[in-house]
Amino acid sequence: MKSLLATTALALTLALPVAAQDYTPDPNAKAGGGIVVTYKDDVATLDPAIGYDWQNWSMIKSLFDGLMDYVPGTTELRPGLAESYTISEDGKTFTFVLRPGVKFHNGRKMTAEDVKYSLDRVTNPATQSPGAGFFGSILGYDAMAGGSATTLEGVTVVDPLTVQITLSRPDATFLHVMALNFASVVPKEAVEAAGDDFGKQPVGTGAFKLEEWTLGQRLIFAKNADYWRAGVPYLDTVTFEVGQEPIVALLRLQNGEVDVPGDGIPPAKFTEVMGNPEEAARVVEGGQLQTGYITLNVTMPPFDKVEVRQAVNMAINKDRIVQIINGRAVPATQPLPPSMPGYTEGYAGYAFDPAKAKEMLAAAGLADGFETELFVMNTDPNPRIAQAIQQDLAGIGIKASIQSLAQANVIEAGGNGSAPMIWSGGMAWIADFPDPSNFYGPILGCAGAVEGGWNWSKYCNATLDEAATAADSMTDPAKVADRMAMWSDVYTKVMDDAPWVPVFNEQRYTMKSARMGGADVLFVDPVSIPVNYDYVYVTD
Repeated sequence: MKSLLATTALALTLALPVAAQDYTPDPNAKAGGGIVVTYKDDVATLDPAIGYDWQNWSMIKSLFDGLMDYVPGTTELRPGLAESYTISEDGKTFTFVLRPGVKFHNGRKMTAEDVKYSLDRVTNPATQSPGAGFFGSILGYDAMAGGSATTLEGVTVVDPLTVQITLSRPDATFLHVMALNFASVVPKEAVEAAGDDFGKQPVGTGAFKLEEWTLGQRLIFAKNADYWRAGVPYLDTVTFEVGQEPIVALLRLQNGEVDVPGDGIPPAKFTEVMGNPEEAARVVEGGQLQTGYITLNVTMPPFDKVEVRQAVNMAINKDRIVQIINGRAVPATQPLPPSMPGYTEGYAGYAFDPAKAKEMLAAAGLADGFETELFVMNTDPNPRIAQAIQQDLAGIGIKASIQSLAQANVIEAGGNGSAPMIWSGGMAWIADFPDPSNFYGPILGCAGAVEGGWNWSKYCNATLDEAATAADSMTDPAKVADRMAMWSDVYTKVMDDAPWVPVFNEQRYTMKSARMGGADVLFVDPVSIPVNYDYVYVTD
């Protein structure tokens, strides 16, 4: 990961055109056919400015494109809708030359005006994008966020195929930001025609286009015959069947009716599946930049007291929770996962110490405990994990009633700030890109602590925000270690304030049918979860 960061930082010091990275598709790939993917819950939205959960992330990525992209199955940046780009010597001005002839699903050719419109839209407070904060380094962002401007000063249309983006400060993560779903290019006329329903009527430039969406039943993606990348996608259709219990989905996969159970292998069946050589051979395992955590709403008493939040951290038996998911994770001590640059080696966090937790509650004037609510996604094993958390809290006098809801409802409660506590499982943070800043801005920074934001603890520390900005302004490759040290310090101080209980860092397992083809890395693609649909295929 550090070598990728260093390469990105070096690019910022140059003013040279950057060519697309090569990717060699599977020579055995076969075009045609379709696959079936299942999910328990329906999809909340396919609007790239709004969608921000692991379920819709790879769907959106297949419907839309941004200026930048990643080599399939990797975290290596490559140009997307940009044919090439140059970067000024001060690292603050990016000039992107667009690919000619790229068409939206409605048949219109994409231009630089569409890029500007899309960036203005995602940063406009009226859009309520949970990803708006990612674009904070673009000149004019503060005016947009404050409502005094309706367009980004730093985004300029040079000509129909050239757009220039000027930053207010150097940003070591900016090319990664341009590869996020939030930076996807959308057509103004389609957005305005659909209004609030654009998330149900998406129009992009991606490899697939939405053919059907029957709420509560299925979504069907059809191959975009005009897709600008030659040769892909291979599949004619991807059908997402929703309302499927994970246990049922596994049985249907075993019967040849399903190709990918989107919710993964049910924990109760994991040992059984892995103990069957034929089935285990169809499971792909990969690491992931993930942390599962409990959010504590710092604006809601008594979680507005740091002593209470620290006590909750000490009350949770993380080892027991890891056992619930068959040991498919390691206990977490901090927001960053161990494989992320900036992770603080040797940091112990809060040890499991119920006696000390009780003392801290008493010191906070809550010797008799208190009552609260714990929100959780209703897909197994999350309710069982919530019950373990509930028992641990009861051990120090906290009575937490469990609110087990559909994913969309938990996300809504987190975004509007009505949930005192949330177990993030099923929605736990998986890095959008391999840089420590990604675990801060959207889920711990002030920019995410807004209506509809993903910072469910509503934690906002202005001093740490300034330190985070300073770290991301360090683009000199010779100072990568210093930048990582700054991020380590930020996260250590976050833990002092304890807005979270980091619980575990999970491994990723994707199961596929025998007919699925494509390299294993496409089924544990770090930026397309659970599958990179653009490059997989079927063999029958």
